[in-house]
Amino acid sequence: MAGAATIHDIPDVILLNIFASISDTRTRNSLSLVSRKFLLLDRATRLSLTLRGNATDLYMIPTCFRSVTHLDLSFLSPWGHSLLSSSPLFDPLLLAHRLRVAFPAVSSLTVYARSPSTIEVLVQQWPGLKRVKLVRWHQRLASWPIGQDFVCLFEQCRNLNWLDLSSFYYWTEDLPPVLRDCPEVSSSLVHLNLLTTSFAEGFKSQEIKEITAACPNLKNFLVACNFDPRYIGFVGDETLLAVAANCPKLTLLHLAETSSLADVRGDPDHEGFTSEDAAITRATLVEFFCGLPLLQELVLDVGRNVRDASLALEMLNSKCKDLRVLKLGQFHGICLAIESQLDGIALCSGLQELSIKNCGDLTDMGLIAIGRGCCKLSSFEVQGCKRITEKGLRTMACLLRNTLVKVKISCCKNLDAAASLRAVEPIRDRIQWLHIDCIWNGVDEVGNSEHSFQHDQAEMGSSSEYDEDMMSRKRCKYSYDSSDFQIMGNNGFWCKKWEKLQYLSLWIGVGELLTPLATAGLVDCPSLEEIRIKVEGDCRGRHKPAERAFGLSSLAIYPRLSKMQLDCGETIGYALTAPSGQMDLSLWERFYLNGIGELRLSELDYWPPQDRDVNHRSLSLPAAGLLAGCLDLRKLFIHGTAHEHFMMFLLKIPNLRDVQLREDYYPAPENDMSTEMRAGSCSRFEAALNRRIILD
Repeated sequence: MAGAATIHDIPDVILLNIFASISDTRTRNSLSLVSRKFLLLDRATRLSLTLRGNATDLYMIPTCFRSVTHLDLSFLSPWGHSLLSSSPLFDPLLLAHRLRVAFPAVSSLTVYARSPSTIEVLVQQWPGLKRVKLVRWHQRLASWPIGQDFVCLFEQCRNLNWLDLSSFYYWTEDLPPVLRDCPEVSSSLVHLNLLTTSFAEGFKSQEIKEITAACPNLKNFLVACNFDPRYIGFVGDETLLAVAANCPKLTLLHLAETSSLADVRGDPDHEGFTSEDAAITRATLVEFFCGLPLLQELVLDVGRNVRDASLALEMLNSKCKDLRVLKLGQFHGICLAIESQLDGIALCSGLQELSIKNCGDLTDMGLIAIGRGCCKLSSFEVQGCKRITEKGLRTMACLLRNTLVKVKISCCKNLDAAASLRAVEPIRDRIQWLHIDCIWNGVDEVGNSEHSFQHDQAEMGSSSEYDEDMMSRKRCKYSYDSSDFQIMGNNGFWCKKWEKLQYLSLWIGVGELLTPLATAGLVDCPSLEEIRIKVEGDCRGRHKPAERAFGLSSLAIYPRLSKMQLDCGETIGYALTAPSGQMDLSLWERFYLNGIGELRLSELDYWPPQDRDVNHRSLSLPAAGLLAGCLDLRKLFIHGTAHEHFMMFLLKIPNLRDVQLREDYYPAPENDMSTEMRAGSCSRFEAALNRRIILD
């Protein structure tokens, strides 16, 4: 009898396809240890690689990944220092040459380019580059000539068709002259990302016209600009029409106000209308949409009032048949919801993702109309809409029960944490991604939401906008099966299971506690793997909190939670001596990190709080000690600075493999002689980390 077949009997062609479909790095690494055949298959199909470690350790550069086409050098250590001049003891050209020999097939490159010389040396090694992403958070020196960062790139890489500058600080006047002087490369560009978060004002109208005129074949165009008509070079009707005329092949277009890129929460009491209207008319929007029939994704985050947009959005639906993603900021009148007639954005029936931000007149009836018309939505975000309530959002979620898996609710006055959770309850067993604001508003008194919705349902049934036949066709099941109730909560009510929730994002104001989260309704989340917490506000003027800890230990109820992003970067305080009766940032860090050691985290991204007056974001002694208590950590990225002796605390974590200080905020500190940023300090810590024996 013939022996049983094994995986080694599968033809190599099929095995190659199997390996090529595996994206998880650790899974690939494990497979490569099975046999020499699996090792060769992994190396032959590994197309993307991110290098870590110290740039001066030439002997550590791997030479077995010769099939790699995408190479990321932006995370080499010491982070933020010039890649090719990290040490005066070696020739920078030697490093560039070794990289080219080790990775001869590279066509896509990501690199931290602190100076133009880095770009100049690297592009000479791979003149066939097609895709480039440049990263720089340090300031551009005023002594550099205009466009020096890009001249070598466009002159050497004749096949360039994809350029990402979203994390690269430069001057807006640097780019247009280079695009104009290199027409062959400019005309071949199909992707150009200029959503640079560090810009104060963004690209001016004339600059956008020049860029789009030089790149007529663009398919993806993302740019930060200014829509305020009080400023010189604002974007208005003329600019929009020029973009449509110059780049008719666009499938993805992002035009965003620079202030919106900071992702800072607004004022929920604001009415949603700004003092100034954007210089964008309804007729221009109609003509603009008619000129871009291939659009699949559109973002217009204007930051200034665009009124009476309903008719223009109806034209968007009729002219852009392939539109799947739409994000609108400061648009008003997007859905009038008059009686049962669908209008405006509700007619965009092909949409799969929709984001509405700062719409001053959006009501519950508008949400319900969107739920009826946009029946394919899998993602919905609503921010800064004061007039919507739990009732409208819950009815919308019910209408989209079969498709909706991602929801973001932020800065809506009538939707605190408990109300937001009740609003998405109809999709509780399906939702995978959720963002809410931790506004508690007496959450301790909030119980089961069924009683509150019975009243809402009665109100909806009596609404004159919907007759009984309409409601019977759109009705969904609000009763709960016994299997829904799993755990008795602290508030005495049965808590329901969020079966598929994998990612949770939270906003919380400075000084508030995280502990009421479970009471609000998020108790049983068996699949929750990752959580992001953003703390925002001004600590100055605040007294010491009554509680010792922020409440991270309360997240231990989620059994699969292994990844966390704790962002205190928008928490403002005193880095040095605080006034009498107040706490400095080190004590606030102790407050926020207290209890983190009780979580079984394997990956942590941490943004320390900042003192803007001295551009200081640094890990404090209490924070270093508390982070050292996270004994399951494998990856730790601190988005700030730290003293070397504080970093040595982290060596107590037994399986910690990857640690890095990343000053990825603008402006990144320039004083490299500080003990918090010295390249030698980072190198010594990494050497000590790599000398340890890791159990697995």
